[in-house]
Amino acid sequence: MSFSSEVLEIEIDGHVATLWLDRPEARNALGRAVFEDLPRAAEALASNSDIRVVVLAARGPHFTVGLDLKEMGASLAGGDAGGERKSPATRNATSYKMIRRMQDAVTSLAALPMPVIAAVHGYCIGGGVDLICAADIRLASSDAVFSVREAKVAIVADLGTLQRLPKIVSAGHVAELAYTGKDISAARAAQINLVNEVVDGSVDEVVAAARELAREIAANSPLAVQGTKAVLAANDGATVDQGLDFVARWNVAYLQSNDLTEAMVAFLERRTPNFLGD
Repeated sequence: MSFSSEVLEIEIDGHVATLWLDRPEARNALGRAVFEDLPRAAEALASNSDIRVVVLAARGPHFTVGLDLKEMGASLAGGDAGGERKSPATRNATSYKMIRRMQDAVTSLAALPMPVIAAVHGYCIGGGVDLICAADIRLASSDAVFSVREAKVAIVADLGTLQRLPKIVSAGHVAELAYTGKDISAARAAQINLVNEVVDGSVDEVVAAARELAREIAANSPLAVQGTKAVLAANDGATVDQGLDFVARWNVAYLQSNDLTEAMVAFLERRTPNFLGD
């Protein structure tokens, strides 16, 4: 796996990869480089068959303060379409294409075949909520602060929060957070089920907890874990019967694995199975 970036870093330990937001001097503000490099990072992670779980974390005092408005504000407003002679229609088309590329970057995280665990500390603002909503599991340090901030800067959240957050928390909480743009604490985030758990401490403690959970998941058959993620995703918009048919077809294709044989033999031998993912 080959990947390099000035704003992201991939660190691998056994079957667990940590994808770091690595722009601490800017409080991990999300600029063009992040949206350009995130799909490349996702491709690198997905292509490595040894990686079974990904932890999304951030270096520095904050997870992210959200979109880098200094860098990207003019583009989002349609003011960076190649010159004053461009028509409003051309400027609008340029803005639309940029937003879609940014959306695709966040979706590349959600589309990873293996589970993603977000480890959040400090500020998780605006686009940060988009990112963690694309994860499967979210842990927060006790100092974490969350905000769907876009309404406060005259933007409709457009990178996935309004589509993914309603599948995580109830409609009333989504509306409150999105309409007010208010900050909420880690404790409130846990109360409304935005995060699975609040970890005492800051970045080191929450990343350690996320990695411990990742190793617990990685000890299972990667075929079964990735299949479970695929089945859960297939349930979106499907009836119960359609979901049952999908999982039946999935197991017909993948159930007869060496991992299943290993599970049975390990059970009989009263030992921990060693799954190889085949």
